[in-house]
Amino acid sequence: MTVFRNTPLTIIMVFMTLGAWGQLSVVLSSDFDTNFFRLAVLALAVYHAAFVCEAIRSGVNTVPLGQAEAARAIGLPFLASARLIILPQAFRGAVAPLGNVMIALIKNTTVAAAASVATETSSVMRTMIEFNSSWIYAIFFTFAVGYVILVTPVGLASTYLSQRLAVRR
Repeated sequence: MTVFRNTPLTIIMVFMTLGAWGQLSVVLSSDFDTNFFRLAVLALAVYHAAFVCEAIRSGVNTVPLGQAEAARAIGLPFLASARLIILPQAFRGAVAPLGNVMIALIKNTTVAAAASVATETSSVMRTMIEFNSSWIYAIFFTFAVGYVILVTPVGLASTYLSQRLAVRR
């Protein structure tokens, strides 16, 4: 997983289009545009799966070792102790990092343009710049505000959930 975390997303996207589709002939759909869309989704999934795994691992590391020992002491097998004892407590510690991964995923969808996916954002922005090139700063600012509007609820929800689930001592 470290390989995917340390590789830029643009490289993974370009590999999916030039490597997987162009050289290896991986076809996920008979429709040309849908194929590139699915390859971009696969690239985003591979890239962000590494960060989700790291967030879950960090959450599991927040659970005191005594919890697992207590579960074993009462005779719970590994899967039962993980499902009933460790993972519910680990979720508390993983909420904030998972929220950050979700925000990064929303923002990283713009990189799908590197995989020849004509997203609404890139198509509309290209058309607006072609016809109104003197308004380029206003156009970029408008799209930046759009992404802030998309990302803010996710950030607020993860902050609220993280605070709500925090252990109070």
